Amino acid sequence: MNRYKKVVIKIGSALITDGGKGLDRAMIADWAEQMSQLREQGIDVVLVSSGSIAEGISRLGLKTRPTSISELQATAAVGQMGLVQAYETCFQQHGLHSAQILLTHADLSNRKRYLNARSTLRTLLRYGVVPVVNENDSVSNEEIRFGDNDTLSALVANLIEADLLIILTDQQGLYDSNPTQNPEAKLIEQADANDSQLLEFAGPSSGHLGRGGMQTKVSAAQLAARSGTHTVIASGKVEHIITRLVRGEPIGSFLKAGTGHLAARKQWLAGHMRCAGQLKLDDGAVDVLKNKNASLLPVGVKSVGGVFNRGEVVACLDPQGIEIARGLVNYPSDECKRIIGKPSAQIPEILGYEDDPELINRENLILMNEV
Repeated sequence: MNRYKKVVIKIGSALITDGGKGLDRAMIADWAEQMSQLREQGIDVVLVSSGSIAEGISRLGLKTRPTSISELQATAAVGQMGLVQAYETCFQQHGLHSAQILLTHADLSNRKRYLNARSTLRTLLRYGVVPVVNENDSVSNEEIRFGDNDTLSALVANLIEADLLIILTDQQGLYDSNPTQNPEAKLIEQADANDSQLLEFAGPSSGHLGRGGMQTKVSAAQLAARSGTHTVIASGKVEHIITRLVRGEPIGSFLKAGTGHLAARKQWLAGHMRCAGQLKLDDGAVDVLKNKNASLLPVGVKSVGGVFNRGEVVACLDPQGIEIARGLVNYPSDECKRIIGKPSAQIPEILGYEDDPELINRENLILMNEV
């Protein structure tokens, strides 16, 4: 009996494009066959695939990766066509439908869009479809500059509450030192995903095609662990790698999640890579949030940073500027500035209305030590 029911599989650029030579269609066909076998066993599968920019580079005959944002966006748009066509053809051979899902961090930072994305993915899985997820590189400047599909795969794992995240790469897994520089480097076969030493072992990307290195893969495992998802980092070139990992074979590096599961809303808050603004609190408010499981009131806020709207995620900082919590704010930044430091009873008089007596309700707030 399979121990996993929902699996997210991430395939890296260097792997899927055979080091930049263009899409490795034989490997794509092999991975698709393995994923079809999982579907036959009743396992939900979501694929997060890199490769659009790398495939675009190949299709356009470029010698090097472009550096300007407009060129990167154009290259991604061209490459995405080939990527989707390749997956669609391979999945159809096994009687499976696939669906293209393009996401940005902004989609997962807005509560409504987050819920829409989650609902779409869950519906596709219910229909037996294999969603193929990628970053929306052709329209999002920020994603090309800072994004990586390792992080996206972890956020998708959070979205569907996956049991296992498989990160396939051109490396065997995570080593305790750089294996290209140290012949004595040892493969870390199993570890706690939240072990802080793992990031010290991991190094930055050495490739020119992808944006993520081993550090981003470890960080992704830690992010996935927040929703109880285990992560395996392994070579995509190992025979039958996907089905063998789902069976529990010890291949690559298995990074185990803790036993706790965050509630869906808090999981979403914890997964935010960016906050729209900041609220700097006084010592009393810090104590109330940390020790009394209470909401954040205007009276405990000393200053407001950034420009944000009602319902956006903001960071709550202690007097030293350290983030202690984050949550969904009930008032926009301009109105927050008018009511901070004041008792909640004065909100109607100051603003002319009262949406809520709290700046952040406790159910919409997560402490950073809960993450």
